Amino acid sequence: MGIEVLEHVWITLSDGCRLGARIWLPEGARDAPVPAVLEYIPYRKRDGTRARDEPIHGYFAQAGYASVRVDMRGSGESDGHMADEYLEQEQDDALEVLAWIAAQDWCSGNIGMMGKSWGGFNCLQVAARRPPELKAVIPVYFTDDRFSDDIHFMGGCLLNDNLWWGAIMMAYQSRPLDPEIAGETWREDWLARIDALPFFPAIWAAHQSYDAYWKHGSVRQDYAAIACPVLAFGGWADSYTNAVPRLLENLSVPCRGVIGPWGHVYPHDGAPGPAIGWLQEAVRWWDHWLKGIDTGVMEEPQLRAYINEACPPTGSRPHQPGRWVGEREWPPRDREPLTLCLSDAGLSDTPGRGTRQVRSPQSHGKASGEWMAAGVPGEMPTDQRLDDGGSLNFDSAVLDEAVEILGRPYLDLTLTPDAPVAQIAVRLSDVLPSGEVLRVSYQVLNLTHQGGHEAPRPLEPGKPVRVRVDLHTCGHRFAPGHRIRVSIGTAYWPIVWPAPHAATLSLDLAEARLSLPVRAGGDTHAMAYPDPEHGPMTPMTQLDPGSVARISSQDHLTGETLYVTDGVGGVFGEGVLRFDEIGTEIAHSLRRELRIRDDDPLSARAAVIQSYDTGRDGWRIRTESRIEMRSTEDRFIIEGWLRVLENGTELRRREWSETIPRNLI
Repeated sequence: MGIEVLEHVWITLSDGCRLGARIWLPEGARDAPVPAVLEYIPYRKRDGTRARDEPIHGYFAQAGYASVRVDMRGSGESDGHMADEYLEQEQDDALEVLAWIAAQDWCSGNIGMMGKSWGGFNCLQVAARRPPELKAVIPVYFTDDRFSDDIHFMGGCLLNDNLWWGAIMMAYQSRPLDPEIAGETWREDWLARIDALPFFPAIWAAHQSYDAYWKHGSVRQDYAAIACPVLAFGGWADSYTNAVPRLLENLSVPCRGVIGPWGHVYPHDGAPGPAIGWLQEAVRWWDHWLKGIDTGVMEEPQLRAYINEACPPTGSRPHQPGRWVGEREWPPRDREPLTLCLSDAGLSDTPGRGTRQVRSPQSHGKASGEWMAAGVPGEMPTDQRLDDGGSLNFDSAVLDEAVEILGRPYLDLTLTPDAPVAQIAVRLSDVLPSGEVLRVSYQVLNLTHQGGHEAPRPLEPGKPVRVRVDLHTCGHRFAPGHRIRVSIGTAYWPIVWPAPHAATLSLDLAEARLSLPVRAGGDTHAMAYPDPEHGPMTPMTQLDPGSVARISSQDHLTGETLYVTDGVGGVFGEGVLRFDEIGTEIAHSLRRELRIRDDDPLSARAAVIQSYDTGRDGWRIRTESRIEMRSTEDRFIIEGWLRVLENGTELRRREWSETIPRNLI
């Protein structure tokens, strides 16, 4: 089917604000209206997401859908100001966009909404507002809980990605409006956006518990508000996976879930592979709910998941061995976990005796890889033996038969801290016959949050606390001849910011239990997916392949560990690009430096240094920035600067310095 691409369309809202849209229409839609699909994100349709927009939205148009990609208020060339993520204004605007789409002569009135990451969040948030035009959604790599499962905090610990992502959002939001779209006022409007640019990492770091700020936009607050069908996607190498089974368990509408081996890239480009025909699956969902065609999607298992097999624990992992299985319903009924005791003998059926103590070096976590994999070389967790020396480790006997798990493992522990604030980091690993150790799942927990994330309480040194640590959802097969390992540490750098004290934890072995969500005896419903397809590819030229480096090193004079990620030309490995249809070139370089000494959590330092170049002949815009963070016992200090240049001349420079009280974190 032929398609028509509308490069730029203004959608004017009731308050006069104009949002920029790019639209793909199937041939004949103006004479015979069709359903529509909306993706609504702040990442700049003109040249920010152009490379992946074309093959996705073009495919939907070829399948008979009007596909609409909209830049949110204050992003791309859209008017206005974006003060923060997931604001009520963002949802209000989306409701107006849906109404506008439904009123067009090419739209039948039935609309689906989809998106990855931010777009996955907001299609669920908008669904909870129940707009009449919205008939189904497909969230990909998302969360229903903005505090415990987003890029800012995990287990009540501050993620270092809060600084990384905040700095990236500042670079994204400082990109210029394109004069070919914005017209003569582009420079004035762009500089006004720079003048109003929020200091994102400080905004987010200031909310250190599950307060009203995080509850807004967390659909777990009221699952019943979602009234349209949901097809949810997650990936084991991604950071947004736990929400998929939670939706299946709590939604009352028709819903299905898929979890593959992938990182933070759409499943038709999935890495680690195998990628799947995600666009075909999306069209089957749209056909069923937007066109009324029985495609059989509701006859399939409620959860389809990829069960990982063991592989060498290398940082670069283009392919993940394993197989697809299906669960007819989630959670499965009549399935008991496998419970193992932690003892001096390792993991066994017999309870342990006595206590064990652990106090990890502050650099414990060097083998963790990135919090969020995105298909970039070197980002996966490496051999866990690098970290096992700083943790308590409990191994099972060599397995005589396979143990296959799917779900959330958890650990019940009684711990006695020696400080008022302390962290625990738990890893579940597969010990290969070679001795290599592959991380299967993990979790961190700020022990002051052990009673919940809304009201943390200081620990009483010397007083035992009973905790349950829920590890991340995982699917894995421990093969015969392998061993299962649980590791317990008290830090997890560079994933989370350290606690203010180097705490020691005493573990009571008599009450330590590991519970594994085994699949033994369950119906596997073996699955297969078609190979990936896509729409027309974006015409573009890679001007420079760029480079990616990931290095950790330790200075044996100072005791400082330095962890560096360095993407030159393209943060996610894409290199320097030119979009041939519009003649625009882009290059985004980012270096992240994380420093800490093993004996001092207050030595932690983080810095994100960036440059972003956008332009064409005669029009070159560059932004440069440096955002840094350090801490004392009772506060975080986040500082930074950003400057923007046009054709080499500095037009603006902004500086920030925020001191944020620490609240038991």
